[in-house]
Amino acid sequence: MKNSTFVGVRGRGEIVLPAEIRRRHHLDSPGAQVEVVEREDGVIELHPHVPVPADQAWFWDSAWQEGERLVDEHVAAGRVLVSSDIDQFLSAIETARLVRRSPSSPKRRASSEE
Repeated sequence: MKNSTFVGVRGRGEIVLPAEIRRRHHLDSPGAQVEVVEREDGVIELHPHVPVPADQAWFWDSAWQEGERLVDEHVAAGRVLVSSDIDQFLSAIETARLVRRSPSSPKRRASSEE
């Protein structure tokens, strides 16, 4: 899509990009920047840059990052299970799921006693 619009240049060289363009290129995201390229033929190009691509922003969500920190703690403490094949892996997940749902599991007892 080729778009053309005029924007004013303010006293300190500031320009304001139209809201629709900012939204379309995620320039309203925190940390977004615009690269300014002056070509030899005198054309000035603006290239949007978002520090985290929009399709990966979920990974940097605070709740997801908290989960990443917890996993790192488990790995550092050696609380990991290495599976030799997919069947062993799936079996371990199913066992963990069943233990977690069990009324006699320590986590369940602690929450039910509160």
